[in-house]
This record gives sequence, structure tokens and C-alpha cells, in this order.
Amino acid sequence: MKRLFLYVVACCAAVVTASAQSANDYFRPEVYGVTSLAIAPDARAGSMGDMGVATEADINSQYWNCAKYPWNVARAGVGVSYTPWLRKIVGGINLANIQGFYRIGDYSAVSASLRYFGVGDVGVQDGSGNVSEGFTFRPYELAIDVAYSRMLTRTFSMGIALRFILSDMNFAPEATSGKAFAADISMYRQGYFMIGSRECSMSWGLSINNLGSKINMNAGQDNRADFLPATLRLGLNMTIPFNQYNRLSFGVEAYKICVPTKPVRREGETEEEYEIRLNEDYYSVSSIGGFFKSFGDAPGGFGEEFKEIRWSFGAEYNYNDRFMLRTGYHYEAPTKGNRQYFTVGGGFHMSVFTVDAAYCIATNPGNPLDQTMRFTLGFDLDGMKDLFSRKRR
Repeated sequence: MKRLFLYVVACCAAVVTASAQSANDYFRPEVYGVTSLAIAPDARAGSMGDMGVATEADINSQYWNCAKYPWNVARAGVGVSYTPWLRKIVGGINLANIQGFYRIGDYSAVSASLRYFGVGDVGVQDGSGNVSEGFTFRPYELAIDVAYSRMLTRTFSMGIALRFILSDMNFAPEATSGKAFAADISMYRQGYFMIGSRECSMSWGLSINNLGSKINMNAGQDNRADFLPATLRLGLNMTIPFNQYNRLSFGVEAYKICVPTKPVRREGETEEEYEIRLNEDYYSVSSIGGFFKSFGDAPGGFGEEFKEIRWSFGAEYNYNDRFMLRTGYHYEAPTKGNRQYFTVGGGFHMSVFTVDAAYCIATNPGNPLDQTMRFTLGFDLDGMKDLFSRKRR
């Protein structure tokens, strides 16, 4: 049985283009399992260049920085996001995400989310390359997490999330689903300062996401477990009000996927020698050891390590907390995936619900992320409670 090529296309978030390969001496994107964890789920962040670790708190903070939840004005909320993924290549691939939070008192909050990444129905090929009639799979990846966050001072909060991950992407009959556990550690600080007569806010956020066990996606090869996409994010965001109705926010975010570089076969090295070195220098490394090793193991030295940092820039215009316009830009080095794109989007907020949409415009030819859309529908449970109370009267 073959592994389906569609899975490789669907789950590889850092897709290479032919132009990128010809323009660079090497192409070494990070290699890790459960690549759907690296896909930003919500439309607000998706319309701001895929940034969200330091932006103002909202329903979708669970993926980016759960420490932001105590800063929400609403007491509780639920959000649902949907992304038709890689739709330029093939249909049926999608990411669905639901998250919610509840503030406990004025200083802490609990939150949870469920994300599902599916590639639709897939037929299994026989030795001749024909699809076996009646033999189809529905590959998917699933992640469930819960988090607790608390304000430690009036300007600083921290949060921690625990996550269970299930990946069923193997097509061999004897294969089993991969399972893993991970945690997020998040920090958020928001302060205020004056520019003339305007009270502006400045916030920064720091998070380490998906730091946990490794996941075995190779049946019968216990020593070939894959790393999870542990990610270090750091962001800065500034909000300037022009008057009581209009304000502008803009920010920058940098992040690095902290997995060790997979060794490549050296010139003149035999297959057996390479496998020994691969086991000793890569597969034998623990997930925690791999996190720290990732900061200094790139074959190209500091220059290549710096290229592993992705950058996001975003801005949001807000009118009276009712209508929002957003834009952003995401940059990834050509040798590390070559995802470079502009994003645009907007949102509409009522007392009960919020609707957000995002659209991706790739800047490099042939990028399969071009024309990707995201949709998010959020519900303010306080607003719903007030609405039903008025109806009963």
C-alpha cells in the first residue's frame, strides 16, 4: 500500500515552488509531524498576515496566546472557524475549529478548543496504481486542548494549555493512529501611554506552542517518531484611538518552528552509514532536546538559523467596535518554504455575534495558498443572555 501523495500536498504548510528551488543553493524547510497544527485557524489573524500572539484579546486567542483571555470584555464566548485548505490544488481539504472561553471573576479564565483537519475520502491503490473498489479512507488530524489563564498584575497575565493530538494519516492496513500530548506556555502584557491627548495601548505577547511528546507515524518503526511543530512566537501590537469611534492597531510578529534540522546524506556516504547517523543525531533526540537544538544546528550557520524566522505584519481599523477592516503580510524565506503573501479581510460585530472573513493573495507565482479563505463566526454569550432576557419580558 502506498501513502497517498495527496496527504503530502495537503499537510505540508511550507510548499516549495519551482522558482524557489532554482533560485537558491539549498532548500531545507523544517520537517515535523501533524503539520496541520501549523495552520492558523481563525479569520481575524488570517487577515492580518497570520499574527495573533500580541493582538487584542478575542474569542480566538486559544491558538495564539491563551494568556489573553482574562482581558476579554465579555464574560464568555464561543467561536467557530472554517478554512477550505489548498483549494487551488484539490477540493475536499478543510480545517474546522471551535473554541470557547469563560472568565472566572475578573482575573482568570478557562478555555478550550477542538480542531479537525480532514482531506475527504481517499481511495487506496493496488500494485498497478488502480484504486481498489470499496476501499476508501478518510484521513484526518484532530487536536483537543484545555487552558487556564490568570492576570498576575494589572498589566501582565500568563496561561498554560494542555493538548491531546490524534493523527490518522497512514494508509497501510497494519498502521495505527499516531497519538501525542503537548502543552502551550503563554505570556501577555498590555499597558497604556499618552500621545498628546490620546490614550494609546501597547501590548506584547510571548508563547511556546506544541511543546510535548513526539508522534509515531511509522508502523513497526518505534525509533522513527516525528517531532511536533513546537513553535516560539513573539509579537508586539500598538493601538491608537483617533476619537471615541475610530482606532487603528498595527503590529509585528516573529516566530520560529523549533524542531531540529533533519540531516541530509553526505557525498560518498553509504545508505547504512547515513541511517546510523540519522538515528544517532536526529531520531534519538528528545522533543525537549530538539527544541533547544533547533537554535544552533542549521548546516548554514547563523544565516540559515535567521532564515528560519517567519515574519508577520498586520493592521486593523476599528469603527465603534462594530466594523473592522484588516490587512497584513506574511514572509517566509524561499529556502524554508517560500510562503509569501498579502492578506485582507474584515469583520462585523453585533451585541450577540461577530462575523470575520479573510482572503490570501500570494506574491510568488504558483503558491498553492493563493486565494485561501477563512471564515469565523463568534458568539458573545453575555449578549445572547441579554437578548433572551429581553424577549421573555
